[in-house]
Amino acid sequence: MVLNYIWTGFFLVGFIAALGQWLFLGDVEVFKRIVDGTFESAKVAVMDIALPLAGVMTLWLGIMKIGEKAGAIDFIAKIIAPFFERIFPGVPKNHPANGHMVMNFSANLLGLDNAATPFGLKAMESLQSLNPNPDQATDAQIMFLVLHTSGLTLIPLAIMAQRAVLGAQDPSDIFIPCMIATYVATVVGLIAVALRQRINLLQPVVLGWLGGISAFIVGLVWTMSQHMSRSEIEVFSKLSSNLLLFSIIVAFMLGAMRRRVNVYEAFIEGAKGGIQTSLTIIPYLVGMLVAIGVLRNSGVLNLVVSAFTWVFTQLGINTDFTPALPTALMKPLSGSGSRAMMVDAMKTYGADSFVGRLACIFQGSADTTFYIVALYFGSVGIRKTRYSIPMGLLADLAGVVAAVFVAYLFFHA
Repeated sequence: MVLNYIWTGFFLVGFIAALGQWLFLGDVEVFKRIVDGTFESAKVAVMDIALPLAGVMTLWLGIMKIGEKAGAIDFIAKIIAPFFERIFPGVPKNHPANGHMVMNFSANLLGLDNAATPFGLKAMESLQSLNPNPDQATDAQIMFLVLHTSGLTLIPLAIMAQRAVLGAQDPSDIFIPCMIATYVATVVGLIAVALRQRINLLQPVVLGWLGGISAFIVGLVWTMSQHMSRSEIEVFSKLSSNLLLFSIIVAFMLGAMRRRVNVYEAFIEGAKGGIQTSLTIIPYLVGMLVAIGVLRNSGVLNLVVSAFTWVFTQLGINTDFTPALPTALMKPLSGSGSRAMMVDAMKTYGADSFVGRLACIFQGSADTTFYIVALYFGSVGIRKTRYSIPMGLLADLAGVVAAVFVAYLFFHA
């Protein structure tokens, strides 16, 4: 129901905005831009997302099946069970979903987007097996989705690479601010959902895990920022990410061989679901991306930024950050759209400008909430998302606010 209102609202708001530009500003091309954008968005959803995802899904679902038969998923689930059984009380202690979620979060943490998506879809599928009402999201699925949309990423390699291309003197200077912003988004999302689901976070196990993870992240960030140059950080991130990923594949295969599992047949068995999953999500992707395209091409985002600038000016608040807001506003809607906004900000104001750096921090502070909702819930046929979108947007807002604060702290004169 929520997606229905949002989807319809995007079209209506876009139409009203376009009508206003035509009648009051004489922009006769606005409707053409919107219509052309719908075709382009539909093409992107199928050609640039769903079809490439089919190959990745086929590969990783096959590898996941090997891991399952090797007992790796059960092993991971047992290790993480004490923490997960407290924040996911509806998931049994040794259920495979625990291992799938751990691998998804681990891949996201390392910035391995292509690997994280198959793990996440598999986790949602496992959680769906516990769902007594298949078309409505469970508490566990909402907690998983919100934690995923908070976008906790340790190394924003793609952002640093884009900054390097655009001539930033130190492309990795946004590393620590991005880490702080995305961590704030994750913690706020976790706390908000826990309060909504009445989950007690003041438990020794939960506090121990959160404290340990926080200490590890802070220690790693401090070590890299104090003792590594930009080039060394990039080399470390590439080496560690890919080494870990390949090690997982090899470990799955060795474990399966130890159990006398036919590795190739196990791979084929799991890989068969890749194409089907990609076909299942196409309608959801086309619908959401087309609606986002209407909103973007109608000029609504520019109007919103102008409104924010006026409001903050009236309140006597410094408005140097408002030119970077399109990236933040687009991020929950479209990853590629927000990336384009980030690049545009760096090209317009400079990669090392305050606006350019803040746009990069916005890009790294959270993930694409609406896209993830459409992708993950769509893959298992969930139509009633309950409070997942408001909680995901709350985490996004926390990341945006944190991004503004750390950008002023690190980069504002």
